[in-house]
Amino acid sequence: MREWADTFRSLADTRAFGEALAAHLRPGDLLLLEGSLGAGKTTLVRFTCRGLGVPESIAITSPTFALVHELSGSVPIVHADLYRLSDPGELVHLGIEELLENAIVFVEWGERFGADLGHPCLRICLFLEGAEVRRVEVVALSSRGETLLDQVAPRR
Repeated sequence: MREWADTFRSLADTRAFGEALAAHLRPGDLLLLEGSLGAGKTTLVRFTCRGLGVPESIAITSPTFALVHELSGSVPIVHADLYRLSDPGELVHLGIEELLENAIVFVEWGERFGADLGHPCLRICLFLEGAEVRRVEVVALSSRGETLLDQVAPRR
């Protein structure tokens, strides 16, 4: 299991990472996003979705209450938030597994349901370190995740 960590010192850093990620994602990719409230999970999804062709005219917001937002870009995109779920059985009603067949899926607060979601490729954790400063840790959870990590993690 490969890992990469860095510090995003501005929204521009987050945007650059999201756009780099967008360039390599494909339908069937499942990404778990973790971090405290306000850490930047939805912001990262927004920048990645813009890189996937979702127009600026489409609002990309947290699906905390709707649980799932479906978006159209160059490929179908699903943005889910499992913060309010308490039981893995509730996932069946969301249909994420079926959506995953043809879409790129971002799941906020999904780590505790990782085994029930299928085969996530990356876990992205964001930590607040200041007003705009975020610590990011990315863990490859599969061979596909390792490939993505090789493609998007800047070489040091």
